[in-house]
Amino acid sequence: MSAVAAQGLDVGYAGRAVVEAIDVAVAAGTTLAVVGPNGSGKSTFLRTVVGLLPPLGGALAVLGGAPGAAPARVGYVAQQHRASTILPIRARDVVTMGRYAGKGLLRRLDADDRCAVDEAMERMGIRDLADAALRDLSGGQRQRVHLAQALARRADLLVADEPTAGLDAVGRQLLDEALAAARARGCAMLLATHDM
Repeated sequence: MSAVAAQGLDVGYAGRAVVEAIDVAVAAGTTLAVVGPNGSGKSTFLRTVVGLLPPLGGALAVLGGAPGAAPARVGYVAQQHRASTILPIRARDVVTMGRYAGKGLLRRLDADDRCAVDEAMERMGIRDLADAALRDLSGGQRQRVHLAQALARRADLLVADEPTAGLDAVGRQLLDEALAAARARGCAMLLATHDM
C-alpha cells in the first residue's frame, strides 16, 4: 500500500483549482520531491495531503485513509510558523508537541516519548537550545526545532514544505542524515522544494 496515493487529484482554494490531475504514489521508505517555482502549487498539494485543505476533485488516500484521518502517523513541517515569534515557549516544548498527536493533551508523556524528543533534538543538533525561548532563536535554529518536532513524532509519513529553508550547511547535513534514518525505518516522505 502506498503512503500517499493520488489519482486525478485537483487541489486549490475556495473551489478554484491551482493544480489539476495529479497522479502520484509514494511508497513506504521512499521520498518524493515536489519541485517547482514559488506559486506553482507545491504547498497547496502538501496541505491537501495532510488534511488542511479539502481535495477539489479526484481521489486521495493517505496511509490507507482520508487525508487528516491519522494525525499521529503523519509529521508535517509547514513553510511558515507564525506562532514562533509570538508565544513564550521553549524549544523543547515545541519538539515535545510532536508526541501529542499519539497521546492527546491529557495523557502524560512516558520514557519512550522523552526518548523520541531527545533523539530528535540530538539529530537536529539543538539539544543545547532545549531551554531557549523559541522567539529568541534565529530563523535557522527555529527551523531545526520544527523539523525536530516532526521527527519526534516517529511518523509513517513525513511531509515537509521547504524543509531546508533557513538552514546552513551543518543544518542541511543533519537534516539529510535524519531523513535517511527515518527512511531506513520505513517512513515515506513528501518534500516540497524549489532548490534543485
